[in-house]
Amino acid sequence: MNKPKPLALDPEHEIQLKKLSHSGMTPILIAKRAKILLLKAEGKSDDFIASELGINRRTVILWVKKYKNRTPDDTIDSLLSVSEGRGRKEEISGEAKTWLISIACMKPKDLGLAAETWTNESLANYLRTHAAEAGFERLSTVSTSGVYRILDKSNVKPFRIQYYCERRDPDFDSKMHNVLLVYKQLSIQFDEDGNLIPFGDQDSVVHVLSYDEKPGIQAIATTGEDRNPTLEHGTIKRDYEYKRLGTVSLLAGIDLQSGEAIPLVRDSHKSEDYIDFLKLLDNKYPHGDKIRIVLDNLAVHKSEQVQDYLNTVPGRFEFVFTPKHASWLNLVEGFFSKMTKQMLRGIRVKTKQELIDRIYKYFDEINEEPVVYHWTWKLDDIDINEEVNVETFSKCASN
Repeated sequence: MNKPKPLALDPEHEIQLKKLSHSGMTPILIAKRAKILLLKAEGKSDDFIASELGINRRTVILWVKKYKNRTPDDTIDSLLSVSEGRGRKEEISGEAKTWLISIACMKPKDLGLAAETWTNESLANYLRTHAAEAGFERLSTVSTSGVYRILDKSNVKPFRIQYYCERRDPDFDSKMHNVLLVYKQLSIQFDEDGNLIPFGDQDSVVHVLSYDEKPGIQAIATTGEDRNPTLEHGTIKRDYEYKRLGTVSLLAGIDLQSGEAIPLVRDSHKSEDYIDFLKLLDNKYPHGDKIRIVLDNLAVHKSEQVQDYLNTVPGRFEFVFTPKHASWLNLVEGFFSKMTKQMLRGIRVKTKQELIDRIYKYFDEINEEPVVYHWTWKLDDIDINEEVNVETFSKCASN
């Protein structure tokens, strides 16, 4: 076979082609076209060039022919470009992608739109409208899928919201340490098999509970009967219309030594409701024992009305408060999550009382085989010999 004849390049053109092929600012398509001509000038075959650059052999022939048929007025820029509307669009530059991502990292409402977050389509529409005036003409024709690919490659997801808990309590670390100390002291009350070691004849027995409220549980009735799964349709069928019957609040504690779940359902979760729960605990545990409760900083937990009640049972209750904005430290939150998945999700009732009865029924079922909740995170850093900083009524009053 005859060796391919090298393409004769104008010396000035060769210099410009080399600059274009090596510059990181050159669009990918333009750089490939420059490399086609340079490789052809080295005497490489059309098949070799196509394989080397990952393109079609016809593309090589096209650009070599275009260079050979150039006119004296043609520049390298004009030779390597295509007529507007012909062929593939020029690749989006790095600068244009940076601008696209900067817009994606802003909220639509900050740009005068109504939405809180972007969708790929709404972002593409905004770019197509404003790209030209920002100096990025190529983005005025960007597709929705093109926007998705650029964002996906940069791991930017402006349509998704992730929630976090900000540390707003100046004493966060010390309060968290105190709660973890409670859990650490609890851990030594269990043997290697996870069984609670009997209290024995201790002078002062301390019962430890994790407590919180779950307000706004909705009693919702259907307007038509549910249809159970059949061979024809394997899911529950339900009329989309519903009727609101009101809401209830669940006040609940988990005994961290026995796993027993203790409920109280009320229409609200005011101070008097919280006091009723404390009375429930007072009647449940032997008099003379201490009741230590891990709970959050809700105002009703330290209200004057609550303090008046605690004055009637001095020394009975001890409180360990979680840091503000750190309800996740409270073990009962895991129980509420479990309850939502197992029982409350999708629940429909005929009356508000039915909802209350079913909540109590759920607790009865749970307590048939109670689960003891254990905390393990960061407990290795806790000194078991430290003293828990509990708050009694007098300390609550001082706050």
